[in-house]
Amino acid sequence: MGYHQLDRLDKEILRLIADNARIPFLEVARACNVSGAAIHQRIQKLTNLGILKGSEYVIDPEKIGYETCAYIGLYLKDPSSFEAVRKALEDIPEVVECHYTTGQYDMFIKIYAKNNHHLLSVIHDKLQPLGLARTETLISFHEAIKRQMPILDDEDDEEGIQRLS
Repeated sequence: MGYHQLDRLDKEILRLIADNARIPFLEVARACNVSGAAIHQRIQKLTNLGILKGSEYVIDPEKIGYETCAYIGLYLKDPSSFEAVRKALEDIPEVVECHYTTGQYDMFIKIYAKNNHHLLSVIHDKLQPLGLARTETLISFHEAIKRQMPILDDEDDEEGIQRLS
């Protein structure tokens, strides 16, 4: 899987729209000191390359009654059942993320529940029947940081490579 080389303008555009997906193109253009048409063309290029995958509204789960956020490590009884378990997880609306991982878990999921009782119900009634050996649950008290992928300058990229060398 290849990656695309971004120039400084692409990176600045990505920084601005990652902070506020609803920012007007003209405001991005002013901040980047280019025309609105140039921003529109760049956004279209970044979208066509698959770098931008659209925009979305972010729902605050607590505001609609989902007060418990939990991360759950899943241990599968049969590791060959990854795909079947992943498909079954798609049908559980409380599951908002699923990752295949290295380390002690076979899979790692993020779920939202209305409260701890609802969380227990999801684990017992929806997750355990999927053929899990066991689960390990971590409850999040509060999301401390949430951001998009960091967009580093070329100098930052080179410093990181030099530090690793």
